[in-house]
Amino acid sequence: MRQLLFVFIFFVLTASVLKGQGNAEPVDGVVSYVTSQNVYVKFKTTENISEGDTLYLMVDGKYQPALKVKNLSSISCVCIPLISKKFTTNDHVFSNTKPKIKQDKNPEIQPEPKPGTTTDVIVPVKDSLQNSAAATPLRKEMISGRVSVANYTNITGAPSGNSLRMRYTFSLNAKNIADSRLSAESYISFSHKSDHWDEIKESVFNGLKIYNLSVNYEISKNARVYAGRKINPKLSNMGAVDGIQFELKTHAFTTGLLAGSRPDYSDYGFNTSLFQYGAYINHEQTYGKGIVQSTLAFVEQKNSGITDRRFAYLQHSNTLIKNLSFFGSTEFDLYRYDIKIDSSQAVSDTTTKTNSAPKLSNIYLSLRYRFSSKISTSLSYSSRKNIIYYETYKSFIDQLLETETQQGYMLQVNYRPLKKLSVGANGGYRFRKSDPKASKNLYAYATYSQIPFIDVSATLSATILATSYLNGNIFGLSLSRDLIRGKLSGGFTYRFIDYKYANSGYNQMQHTGEVSLNWKILKKLSCAFYYEGTYDNRYLLNRIYLQLTKSF
Repeated sequence: MRQLLFVFIFFVLTASVLKGQGNAEPVDGVVSYVTSQNVYVKFKTTENISEGDTLYLMVDGKYQPALKVKNLSSISCVCIPLISKKFTTNDHVFSNTKPKIKQDKNPEIQPEPKPGTTTDVIVPVKDSLQNSAAATPLRKEMISGRVSVANYTNITGAPSGNSLRMRYTFSLNAKNIADSRLSAESYISFSHKSDHWDEIKESVFNGLKIYNLSVNYEISKNARVYAGRKINPKLSNMGAVDGIQFELKTHAFTTGLLAGSRPDYSDYGFNTSLFQYGAYINHEQTYGKGIVQSTLAFVEQKNSGITDRRFAYLQHSNTLIKNLSFFGSTEFDLYRYDIKIDSSQAVSDTTTKTNSAPKLSNIYLSLRYRFSSKISTSLSYSSRKNIIYYETYKSFIDQLLETETQQGYMLQVNYRPLKKLSVGANGGYRFRKSDPKASKNLYAYATYSQIPFIDVSATLSATILATSYLNGNIFGLSLSRDLIRGKLSGGFTYRFIDYKYANSGYNQMQHTGEVSLNWKILKKLSCAFYYEGTYDNRYLLNRIYLQLTKSF
C-alpha cells in the first residue's frame, strides 16, 4: 500500500511538472561531472531553469524524468538523481521548461534607444560551480612513505667480539590510489648480521619481518574490506591477522569479521596452519566534548585444525569527564585444559579435561587526569598471565599452567612550574606470590629548555631499581641544541650506572657517554648518527649507529 501511494504521488508530481512544461522546446545539456550523490549538468544558459525543476533523459523517443535540480549557476546545475541509472560524463539530458517571464504589476513603456546610444553588453560569466566541482574530486590520491638504511656496529675487547648488523626498512601509506576506492599500507624491515647469513639462508623470515602489508577497498561509505597482514586498531592486543577483515558501520556501531591465520610463533613468517577467525562489534559515540569507544570480540585460534586458544576481548575508553581519560582492556579465555596428576600410582597418571567456562587471563586499566595546563597525573594497573596456546606449547604446557599471575601498578606525575621547566616522576610496583620480594622502580627527571645565552636544553634524571635479584641506581645528564637551525642538531648524554646483584653480591659500575647528530640534508632526506661508549673497569664497548632516511 505504501509503495502504491509513493508511486501515485510520484506520478501526480511528474504529471504536474509535465503539464507546466509540455509546450516548450527542450533545452539540451551535457553531464560534466559525477559524484556519489550529485550529478553536474552544463547548459549554454540556465536562464529558464529553477531550483526544483526536473531534467529528462531521452529513452526510446520519450522523455523520462531523471534528475532534480538542487542548485544552479549561470550555465550549470547541481542535480539529485531520480533513477538508479549510473550517469557518466557527456550524457545528454534535457530541460523542457517554458521561459520564465516576470510580470510587473505596473509596467512602464520603455522608449526606444536613440540612434548613437549604446546598449547593454552581455559578458560571459565563468561557471564557478562547475569549476569548483571538478577541482574537488570525491577521493584524492595521497601517497607517503619512508625508506631507510641503518648500520649497527659493536666494537669491543670483550669475549663476545665485534659485530656488524644492517637493517633496511620500508613503509608506505597509499590512500585512494589513482583517486579510487583502493588503498594500501605496509611496514617491512629486513636485518642481518655480517657473520650470520646462514640463518637467512635457512629461512628468509629470520631476517625479514613483515609487520604490515595490506590493501583495503571502500565498498561503500560505511563498508570496507581489508586483505593481507594487518593489526586491527580495534583489536590491537590480538596482534596481526594474515587474511581478510571486513567492517560495516551502522550509525555509531561498527561490526567486523576476520578470517585468516596468525604469524608464525618462531620467526613471524606466514603459517597457514595457524588458522584463526572471529567477530567483533565496536561502538563509538561523541557526547559534547567527550568520546566513548568500546569493542567486544570473540576469537578462535587453531593449530593444524585443533583448537589452540579461544578467548573474548573487551576494550573500552572514554573522555566523558573533563580532563579525565580512561582506558581498559580485558581478555577472558573460553577454552582451557584442567590437568590432574595422580601421583599415588606407581607411574604418575595424568588426565586432561577441557573447560569452556570464562576465565580472566589479562586486565589493564589506566586513568589519566589533567589538573591544569601545568600538572597531570596517571595511574595504571595490570594483571597478566602467560598466554597459553594449548597445541603450540603442549610439550611444556604443565610449566606454563603453574606460572602465577603477575600484577603491577604504575603512578606517573608531570609538572611544569615554569614555561621552560618541566619535572616529573613515575614509579612502578610488580609482584608475584612466589617472588622473594616485589620489583620496584622509580624514575624522576627535570628538564629545562633553551638555557639563556647558550640555547641548550638540559635534562637531569635518576632511576632507582629494586628487584628480587638486583638493586641499582642510574644517574644521567643530557644536553641538546640546534647547531644549525632547521638543519643540524646534536646531543650529549652521560650516565653513571651502579648495579648490585643479590645472589652473588657482585657490584657492577659503568660509565656511559653518548653523542648524537641529526642532519636534515634535504627536505625529505635526513641522516642520523649515534655513538655510545660504555666502560665497566674491564672492557670498553663502542656502539655506532648510522641511519639514512628518505621520505616521499
